[in-house]
This record gives sequence, C-alpha cells and structure tokens, in this order.
Amino acid sequence: MSTTPLPAKASLSQLRARAKDLRKAVTKGRPDAIERARTHHPAYSEEAFTLRDAQLTIAREYGLASWPELMEKVATELVEGRELHRYFGVELNNETWDLLEQIDETSPLLDQERVLYGAYAACLHWLEAGNEANHARGEHLIARVALRIGRADLGLEHARRCLQLVQDHPDQMDDWDEPFAREALARALAATGSTAQARAERRRAEELTELVTDPGDREVLVTELGKEPWFGLTS
Repeated sequence: MSTTPLPAKASLSQLRARAKDLRKAVTKGRPDAIERARTHHPAYSEEAFTLRDAQLTIAREYGLASWPELMEKVATELVEGRELHRYFGVELNNETWDLLEQIDETSPLLDQERVLYGAYAACLHWLEAGNEANHARGEHLIARVALRIGRADLGLEHARRCLQLVQDHPDQMDDWDEPFAREALARALAATGSTAQARAERRRAEELTELVTDPGDREVLVTELGKEPWFGLTS
C-alpha cells in the first residue's frame, strides 16, 4: 500500500480539516473519496463513515497506524516541553468537541470512553500549560461529555468545579466563561432531577450571554444554549 510523506510544516488543524472534508465527500458518494477509504480503511462501514473513520484513513495515507500516532508525530516535530502540553491541550479539546455530537449513551462503550478520556486528557495538558481559565474550560468540556454519555452525576461534579474556578479567579476569565459554566451546570442539574435549580441557572446563563461584548462570542453562546440535550428542561 503506497503512502504519502507528511508535508514539511504539517498542521494538525489542517489535517483535521482534511478529515472532515473526506468524511463529507464519502458521505456524498464521491468516487475518489470512497476509493481512498477503501484503500486505507477497508473495514469502514458504507452506511456510517464517521469522523474517526476519516481520521484513520488520513493517518494511514501518511503511513501511520492511527490518528493518535499522526497527532503525536506532527506535535513532536513542531513543539516540545510546555508548548507540547499547550499543543495537545488545543488539539484534544478541538477533537473532543468535533466528536461530541456523534457520541451519546447509545454509542459503543469504547467510543464513549474515548471521547471522555479525550476531555480529561485535554484538561490535564492545560493544567501543565495554561491557567485557571483553561482549567475551567477543561472542566466544562468534561461535564458536557459526561452528560452526553449518560454520566449525569459525573457531569454535575465537573460542572460545579467549572463554575467554582470561574468565580474564584474572575481576573483570569473572559466575559463568556461564566455563562458557559452556568450552561453546563444547568444541564447537569436538569439531568440529575434538580429542575428548579436548573431553570434558574439556565436563565442566569442567558442573562449573562446578553452581556458578552464580542458579537461572535455571544453568537457561539446562543448557539450552544440552543442545543440539546436539556433533559426535558424548558426555559
């Protein structure tokens, strides 16, 4: 099986974009994309070509056995030490968010575990390379993943930790950190049956969202607040 050498200045963000494009192309039935998948990932399912399938195909095109191996190879060629932690923190965070909407509590257990461990790993790297704001955002991601895969109590634990960090270190936070923290807490409270508290936290998150200065940041918050699951909670 022939492989392609990595570009001299390979970027994982570019490779991730290529994987997304490949997934879309296979889903749309493009012959060239299907041939790439069949060549490098013959076990893929024609009914459901996932982002992970596309990432594996990309990695094998470069002669590597898995996406994590590709990520490690690119990272070690670019950065080292503290910057390596920062690099993995960013990449694992982005990859986990990419996978989040494809995984839920009905997904295979291994897929659930991988996305949860990805969130924990991202947070761990930020503990080495970032500050309390990065830590809080890591806790938020863990909470969202845990809720997505049906681990409500775990989600509540991390959502509370996220809000605690935001409140304890306001000087390090952006104006969108608290509404995000309260959004995660509202979901977790709803998932664990504390409906009244959940509704209050969601309302507070919506109020704080209106105060976010940057229109782009505000729009991201509005979009996230509009996404399920809200576990039956109404505004």
